[in-house]
Amino acid sequence: MQFAACIVTIAPLRKEAAHKSEMVSQLLLGECVIIEESTKDFCKIKSLYDGYEGWCQKSQLTIVDENFYNTNHKLVTAQPISYATCNGRNIFIVAGSFIGYFQNGELRIGNTIFQFPEQPSVLDTDEDADIMDIMQPYINTPYLWGGKSIFGIDCSGFVQQVYKMLDIALPRDAYQQAELGEEVAFLQEAKIGDLAFFDNAEGRITHVGIMLDSENIMHSSGKVRVDKMDNMGIINVDTNERTHQLRIVKRLIP
Repeated sequence: MQFAACIVTIAPLRKEAAHKSEMVSQLLLGECVIIEESTKDFCKIKSLYDGYEGWCQKSQLTIVDENFYNTNHKLVTAQPISYATCNGRNIFIVAGSFIGYFQNGELRIGNTIFQFPEQPSVLDTDEDADIMDIMQPYINTPYLWGGKSIFGIDCSGFVQQVYKMLDIALPRDAYQQAELGEEVAFLQEAKIGDLAFFDNAEGRITHVGIMLDSENIMHSSGKVRVDKMDNMGIINVDTNERTHQLRIVKRLIP
């Protein structure tokens, strides 16, 4: 079994081993994977964090040992975007990047070294993170199918990253996330951090957002935004149009 980790800010995961193939998800810096098969330029990988599979360009990964694979789990959280240097050039670091091997101003991922001008802020699991502080920097981030960062993010990616920085691991897709947690029986009982799921005409869950209270939701639709909620679903505050049909509200934060 071969282990690897992402050595670029954001690496696309594609459906097929081709640059023109659809992006299904992304890897963030330091995210570890298992290599399942390879072509000349691409590797089919399985993400350690959420088990997602896709094809990643080989040059965006580096081989790591099993110990690194099993222990690199701290996150950059305080700043939505910070930076380090690699080979003397700046590289952006986005919130949610794994930096478990940061030491003495350096992050070593395999044979690649990243130098940080300042001590990066990492998730402290001994302290309660403020969910609003985590969510607010994502406001106005453009919607991007498969995206997981402040440069572009989809609805389930937004939810997954926010929860990751609360030290709660979620699967990648909305329908998978909907299988977790306890149902909130009435919308009026919804609290900040509860997840609202929405379905299409065929009854398939296709959208998710994070409740701010019983009447407002933050979600990625066109961009990360705050809209109104009622028992039927989301109402766009700009157009007053109903955009998503509510299926269920779940509570995953005790």
